[in-house]
Amino acid sequence: MRSVAASPPADKGAYLLLLRLDAPLDLRLLHSEIRLCSGYYVYAGNAYGSGGIGARLRRHLWRDKRLHRHIDRLTGIADAIHAFAVPDGHECVIVAQLLATGRFDVPVPGFGSSDCRHCEAHLLRLRPRAF
Repeated sequence: MRSVAASPPADKGAYLLLLRLDAPLDLRLLHSEIRLCSGYYVYAGNAYGSGGIGARLRRHLWRDKRLHRHIDRLTGIADAIHAFAVPDGHECVIVAQLLATGRFDVPVPGFGSSDCRHCEAHLLRLRPRAF
């Protein structure tokens, strides 16, 4: 299932992707291989370019696309994706707020945050039994 929580706005801002993996997943990145356990993951991104949040979310929900970013490899094969727009939001603030709850951890340092100087990663894993 792939869905957007509401009609995606053309506004600029941030967004969240809630991804579900039903089985462990091995991914090959540029210089390494990673293994993601089954479970739920949250990716925080920004959309300050042309088309805004709506264009970015539509791209993430497509299965067949050119692979430009780390997250593209994951969105192409995740078992379910739900997208949430955060107009005027900032991905680093969202990541910090989620980590502060104690319910998330960083499964792969650097994943999705290669251009960020503040965050350990922009992909977070929801800890099992976090709720």
